[in-house]
Amino acid sequence: MPGESVTARAEDALRQALGEVEAARDAQELDRVRVRWLGRKGQISELLGQLGKLPAEERVEAGAAANRAKSQVSDALQEKLRTFRDQELRRRLEDERIDITAPGARLARGTLHPLTQLQYEIEDIFRSLGFEIVDGPEVEREYYNFEALNIPAHHPARDLQDTYWLTDGNVLRTHTSPVQIRAMETRRPPFRVLAPGRVYRNESLDASHEHTFYQVEGLYVDQDVSLSHMAGILTGFLEALFGEEVHVRLRPGYFPFVEPGCELDFQCLLCRGKGCPACKRTGWVEMCGCGLVHPNVLRHGRIDPGLWSGFAFGLGLNRLAMMRYGIPDIRLFQSGDLAFLNQF
Repeated sequence: MPGESVTARAEDALRQALGEVEAARDAQELDRVRVRWLGRKGQISELLGQLGKLPAEERVEAGAAANRAKSQVSDALQEKLRTFRDQELRRRLEDERIDITAPGARLARGTLHPLTQLQYEIEDIFRSLGFEIVDGPEVEREYYNFEALNIPAHHPARDLQDTYWLTDGNVLRTHTSPVQIRAMETRRPPFRVLAPGRVYRNESLDASHEHTFYQVEGLYVDQDVSLSHMAGILTGFLEALFGEEVHVRLRPGYFPFVEPGCELDFQCLLCRGKGCPACKRTGWVEMCGCGLVHPNVLRHGRIDPGLWSGFAFGLGLNRLAMMRYGIPDIRLFQSGDLAFLNQF
């Protein structure tokens, strides 16, 4: 009978479909089984489509068999798919497992510029010697850059500093010495200040000259200050910086804002004074210009030179870094060359 035929075919389809579901090896193969049996043209779907052609008395039994086949195959497909998904999840958890106790990958980290590192170290040393760290503007008035430092108009010393003049009559400061005047205007003696900062000279660039570089200015104002005080402070600074005993000497030098003016050298730490390329075979390394503050400069700073005296010094931070790290070209500091900067 037709009804019996549909019932038998449904039961046979159920057995075959369940066998194929069980044999499926992955989700893709399982989906092909689904289409073959439950798809729009699948074998079980076709059986369900034939139910309407059966007599009413046969339709109940055949429909129950066909629907039972559809339901059981659908359940088996879902269960098998869950099994595949669980297996895939376990595989991924194993393959992608992260040991949260293991150290992470080391990330590349930037460092401070070598000039900044050296500046901070110098600041710490001078703080330990009682100095206050101060700052001043890089765009400076002519008065502070020249006149207040005993360099009036037409003074020959102006020719020694190739100045960047601005259209408003101001200048890009040629040294950090203007901070001396600004510090004296706002403080009452005694005091000690250190002024690191960027300065500008209209220079032709080469391995030892740069148009933008860094200086560290120091000013010490007290009563009865002498050159021996200055030599002691600078010697203590050098020994703290290099971590060993340092021998210094003072040579006469001319700077309009100090009187007497000196050049301070220290004995070469590489050859111990015997002479080498680093010290140009002299046994000594030039350190800084320095001297006792000129009375005119004290007056511009509103300090009575009859009651107070002081000393000042100016260090070239770039040159000091070149000596300390063996850097052959001053232009490297502002080159942006990461291969150079990453060494520090």
